[in-house]
Amino acid sequence: MAEMVKLLMAWDIKPGHEQEYFEFIVREFAPGMMRLGMEPTDAWYTMYGEGPQILTGAIAQDMETLQRILASPEWQELKKKLFRHVRNYKEKIVKATGRFQVI
Repeated sequence: MAEMVKLLMAWDIKPGHEQEYFEFIVREFAPGMMRLGMEPTDAWYTMYGEGPQILTGAIAQDMETLQRILASPEWQELKKKLFRHVRNYKEKIVKATGRFQVI
């Protein structure tokens, strides 16, 4: 049986982009991830302290599925749109544990 994997992502919202960013995440990014076969699992907003402003994760049924999604033109387009609103983007693929995981 294939192991579920999780895509961990972190970024900072560009100053002055907060409203457009949140609208994009709700209307396009999260629905787009789900259409591609990823299931968003968590999203964290850092209000105080050091570290990325946003930490988020999504699971896929296995590594092959996730790699196919990440290589797709649809995912590349979603990321391009995300980058209009964020900076300091990082991502990491890990085995899904069902617990909170960070980059």
